[in-house]
Amino acid sequence: MSIAVGHDLEAVRDRLARTPGELTPHRVAEALRVTGRPVGDAEVLAVYETLRRDVIGAGPLEPLLRTPGVTDVLVNGAEHVYLDRGRGLELTDVRFPDEESVRRLAQRLAALGGRRLDDATPYVDLRLPDGTRFHAVLAPLARPGTVVSLRVPRRQGFTLDELVERDTCDRPTADLLHAVVTARLAFLVSGGTGSGKTTLLAALLARVDPGERLVVVEDASELRPDHPHVVALEGRPANLEGAGAVEVRTLVRQALRMRPDRLVVGEVRGAEVVDLLAALNTGHEGGCGTLHANSALDVPARVEALALAAGLGREAAHSQLASAVDVVLHLARGPDGVRRLRQVAVPTRGGDGLVAMSSALDVGADGRATPGPAAGRLADRLRGAG
Repeated sequence: MSIAVGHDLEAVRDRLARTPGELTPHRVAEALRVTGRPVGDAEVLAVYETLRRDVIGAGPLEPLLRTPGVTDVLVNGAEHVYLDRGRGLELTDVRFPDEESVRRLAQRLAALGGRRLDDATPYVDLRLPDGTRFHAVLAPLARPGTVVSLRVPRRQGFTLDELVERDTCDRPTADLLHAVVTARLAFLVSGGTGSGKTTLLAALLARVDPGERLVVVEDASELRPDHPHVVALEGRPANLEGAGAVEVRTLVRQALRMRPDRLVVGEVRGAEVVDLLAALNTGHEGGCGTLHANSALDVPARVEALALAAGLGREAAHSQLASAVDVVLHLARGPDGVRRLRQVAVPTRGGDGLVAMSSALDVGADGRATPGPAAGRLADRLRGAG
């Protein structure tokens, strides 16, 4: 219906804003009549529903967020809205009337999370009350218009068996991952954005003995393992006055005082890498976390960069990494859009004291796994851990 995107809708919206009150079909009908032309019940209900979506939930994105299996909803300006159901991005039929509509939705969602989004603060990253991860950048910083990214939490995490069914890994590899968890080896899950790091980590944590206590630290809460004893700590950004921020590094230190059997850092992205490595070197076996990296072989360089920024020297960072981390599991999205485990690697320390990763298992684009040169070393670690 053209009125839902035209001048009359804006006139109704302005009139309702000038006369505050509950949004009802009756008030919408009165506002429409002021425009000077007759309206029917169907038109009133259509405009009411459009306005209701503007002030409740995620507006026109709400049906996409409720789509079974959806993991991400991405808005690239008013004309292009995508969703991802685990098989790559799909362009949807959803359109916004104009750039102002996208901006208004982004600002309202930011307000739900207690944050400000305007020309003075044109970007925001937060978790909405329902657990959805929300990120937005306003135009003109973003092109072709305001950009919104919504990461949808799965109400119930995937099991390791379900990941096998979804081709994330094959059955023998899943058995290997289960052995890594039960042997209490410390591991990192690496990969790019949207490669499935959090999904795999949650599935592996669900395999941890129910008698163990998991303390999970995250910048924004996304990790919800199916385990009976999980304590979660979540970072907090500064408020509108620029105060009250709580960093992940601070929470890692607090977690160490909470008697964790397993310390989990949902995403290692800053100075907290120093505290995590220190914890894994002081008797906290089986700790784990996720890390952005292009490949398992790049993990030492990534850890080194984060540690240097936190004031830990290169040699010390490599020394800590060599003794703290037993295994790296690397994920990547294939050309078909499927997220797959592509490599299992173990750290080795060279004569110069620096750490390099050596592959214990390589997985091709077809999902076929082949042992790497470090397969025996990984087997020795599993046996040594009992």
